[in-house]
Amino acid sequence: MLVIEIDAWDLRERDDWAKTKELRTAGQKPERWHWVYLATVFRLDHRGQTAGKRAVITQRGYAATRLGLQALSAHLYREALARGLGRAELVLVIAEGALWIWNLAKDRFPEARQQWDLYHAEEPLWAVAHDLYGKGTPEAQAWVAPWLQQVRDDQTVAVIASLAELKPRLLEAQPEKVQDQIEYFEHNAQRMKYKQVLEAREACEQGKATEEQKQLANQPVGSGAIESACRQYQCRFKRTGQFWTTGGDEALRCLETLWRNGRWAELYPHARSSAALN
Repeated sequence: MLVIEIDAWDLRERDDWAKTKELRTAGQKPERWHWVYLATVFRLDHRGQTAGKRAVITQRGYAATRLGLQALSAHLYREALARGLGRAELVLVIAEGALWIWNLAKDRFPEARQQWDLYHAEEPLWAVAHDLYGKGTPEAQAWVAPWLQQVRDDQTVAVIASLAELKPRLLEAQPEKVQDQIEYFEHNAQRMKYKQVLEAREACEQGKATEEQKQLANQPVGSGAIESACRQYQCRFKRTGQFWTTGGDEALRCLETLWRNGRWAELYPHARSSAALN
């Protein structure tokens, strides 16, 4: 199996340096923050656990760009081919639910199975619970627990029906918020298949797993790999006081990604010979 995870993070640029007053006088809003698109791709057999049960990926590739979705799509497809796309029996795309991600996946990986990140799938239910009973309260936790279990049991239809029944009992703006959650679940229902993986993990913990379940248990249900990658990139590009130009941040991001993908020697051939000497 080949796993692809996609997300985005924002970057501060200042191509219009010293023109803020001029732009505002002209009725224009200076643009400061822009999306950087990021993806990571890895084979399932390169994913494992440390002795402390922390997930770890031994080999993976990255695609990152500020130049738009078309640029990300081309870069990601190239990296997926390098990581075994042509030999993969199954391709799994995991993301937090943004429409542009699913459109990209459908365009570049039409046969791939799409999966909504489990933890983002649970967020709408927590939002309703917090509105009803307050954030972090025991009442909110007790109310949301059976709903979360329904999500993990692939009972999306039941969750949608229960939310619809809840709407008439809510006050003021809450029915609209619940309707938003209902529509979110409806749009992603086909991407919410977690039960087999979670059951396989439980069987492994109990020492009762079959060989098929042992393999299935290693399959991710969340997009933690891409979220950690976003944080790592941001540590370099969002330091205190940093502003970038598009050309400047894209150039450095290309170098960062080339190094992460293990292709530094393609740009600096002497690096290969230096590594051999060490």
